[in-house]
Amino acid sequence: MFNIPYDSSNLPEINSLTAKCYDNVNPEEVEPVKRIGVLTSGGDAPGMNATIRAVVRAGINSGLEVYGVTRGFHGLWKGEIAPIGMRDVSEKLQRGGTFLMTARSKTFETDLGVLKGAKMMEVYNLDALIVSGGDGSFKGARALARLGVPVIGIPGTIDNDIGCTDYTIGYDTSMNTAMEAIDKLRDTASSHERCSVIEVMGRRAGYIALNVGIATGAEVILIPEVPFDFDRDVLRVILDGRNKGKRHYIVIVAEGSGKAADIAKKIEEETGIESRPTILGHLQRGGSPTLRDRTTASLMGVHAIDCLLNKKYNRIIIEKEGKITDIDIEEGLAMKKTIPSIEIDNAKRLS
Repeated sequence: MFNIPYDSSNLPEINSLTAKCYDNVNPEEVEPVKRIGVLTSGGDAPGMNATIRAVVRAGINSGLEVYGVTRGFHGLWKGEIAPIGMRDVSEKLQRGGTFLMTARSKTFETDLGVLKGAKMMEVYNLDALIVSGGDGSFKGARALARLGVPVIGIPGTIDNDIGCTDYTIGYDTSMNTAMEAIDKLRDTASSHERCSVIEVMGRRAGYIALNVGIATGAEVILIPEVPFDFDRDVLRVILDGRNKGKRHYIVIVAEGSGKAADIAKKIEEETGIESRPTILGHLQRGGSPTLRDRTTASLMGVHAIDCLLNKKYNRIIIEKEGKITDIDIEEGLAMKKTIPSIEIDNAKRLS
C-alpha cells in the first residue's frame, strides 16, 4: 500500500528512519521498549476508553512510560503527544467515546504523512505504538511497522468486520443501543398500524443488522451479505403478515444494503401501509460500554502490553474461540470473514 522511499534524499531530516526496519531482526537483539504511545483512530467505539485505561495502567505497572496521542494518526504526525498517567484514566472505564479523541487523516494516507508520524515517534523517543481502531487504522499501523516502528493493534469498531478476530470492541454496546431504540419504535408502530424501517450502521457488514433483527423480532432483515428481491423478500413478507392479522411491522436494513427512506417510501407506495424511516446513525456509537466491551477492552489492553514486554511486535490483539490472543499484523490484515450461512438461515426461520 505504501511505497516508502528508502533513498529519501528529498527528505534528509528523516533519512535515519528508513534504516530502522525490524524485518528479519532477532527480537533478542532489539532493545526492550521503555516509552510507548497509545492512540485511537477511525470511528469511535464504546470501550475505547477502557482500552486506553488498560494500556496505561498495565503499562505503568510494568515499568513503562505511556504517552497519549490526541486525534489519532492526525495528531501523531502533528506531534500532539503528551505523557499520560494513572489519574488521567481515572473514571474513564464507564465512559463512551474516546477521551484521546479520533480523526481521519488524509495526510497520513500518504508516504510523507507516514514518515512524519514515524519522525514524531523519534522526536518523543517512543519505542512502540498501540493503536485501537478498525481495518483502516491497522493499515496505518502497518505502514509504520514497515518503517521499523513496533506497533500493536487492538480492534475497536462497532461493525465487527475485522477478519482476524471473532469480536471487536464496541460491537455489543452498539447492538444493545440499537435494540433498545427499536423496541421503542415498535411500541409506536403498533399504536399506529405502521411499518417502521430502521437503518443501522455496519458499513459493508451486516452483523449488527442481523443480530439486532433477531433480538427485536423484525419481520424483514436486509444485509449486504445476502442479495434480496424486494417483491419477494420485503413486500410479500409484509403483506402475508397483514393478511394473517398483523398490524405493525419492523424492517431492519444495514446501511450497506440500502437507504431506509427509499425502502419505506416504496413499501408505502406498493402496499398502502403507512411506513416511516428511522436512521439510528451515530446514536449507536455512543453510550456507556456494556460489561462485555469493558472486559474485552481491558483484557486486550493488558495483552497488548504483554506483547511489547515479550518483544512480540507488529501484532493485532484478537479474540478467538473466547480467548484473547494475537496474530501478525500482515497476516491479520489479509484475512476476511463473513456471516456464517447457518446464522442467516436461522434468522429467516425466526422471521
